[in-house]
Amino acid sequence: MTVQDIRAFNRFYTNLIGALDYGRHLYAPYTLTEARVLYELAHSTDPDAADLRADLALDAGYLSRILNKFETAGLIERAPSDKDPRRRRVSLTTAGRAAAGLLDERARESVGSLLAALDPGDRPRLAEAMRTIRTLLGDGHAPDGAAEPVLREPVLREPHPGDLGWIVQRNAALYAAEYGFNADYEGLVARIVADYAEDHDPHLERTWIAEWAGRPVGCVMCVRDDAPGTARLRLLLVEPDARGLGIGDRLVGAVVDFARGVGYRDLVLWTNDILSSARRLYQRHGFVLTAEKPHRSFGQDLVGQDWRLDLHGTGR
Repeated sequence: MTVQDIRAFNRFYTNLIGALDYGRHLYAPYTLTEARVLYELAHSTDPDAADLRADLALDAGYLSRILNKFETAGLIERAPSDKDPRRRRVSLTTAGRAAAGLLDERARESVGSLLAALDPGDRPRLAEAMRTIRTLLGDGHAPDGAAEPVLREPVLREPHPGDLGWIVQRNAALYAAEYGFNADYEGLVARIVADYAEDHDPHLERTWIAEWAGRPVGCVMCVRDDAPGTARLRLLLVEPDARGLGIGDRLVGAVVDFARGVGYRDLVLWTNDILSSARRLYQRHGFVLTAEKPHRSFGQDLVGQDWRLDLHGTGR
């Protein structure tokens, strides 16, 4: 990744969304920056000019000219702020709310037209790629219109209704976005989850969901293997924006502790060599690589790996 790569992407994306010709595409007499100010006013609670300047990273003089234009057009009203009388609260008038609503509607139509030209099967990959960019380059703020999450310590819990479906959906979306896996992988995950949902022994098999900031961000399963006395770790996953918090380590540790506690002798798993972060986790917990074999699966040329942990050993 180079500076030129990012600049090339910026030029491509700017042209794609029509940001250089914003007024013509939305049939509105506003520049892109003016539209952003309207959007922020429509989705903020009693902002003042200082709030807008900070949130949108605008020059004070430039913002002042935009607000003067809006006030002259009857789109906004300014009054002393309830929080600080030295500041001026900015609010949309009825006409301003109508203008912001019309812009939002036309922007949705414009993006809808863009997505309509995209193959439905590629949409999860696009969404995941955009999520990854925001996670890696963002500043930690919640998405537009969402409340800031309360970032408590991640917890591991039993699956709730709908969580098994979430496991299938997130595995399919993430592996497609990060490794280019095709729908064959989603079919495999769906069969694993369906088998577990229809027939599992809760005393010997278990699923964990990692929850953080009120949403699921990871999962793993422990199921019986065909070999007597052996359990199998399956479907370990951690969402990109929750990586680095130790969630993967805790999920693997939960499986190891559970399998040892209920009397299994061995814990095995199958993975692929491209999943380097997961493999390091397994090694830290004492798993040993026992076999490797090239294979063509999920639309990719891969090297499958079998790993084993002796649960009667010393553990980590």
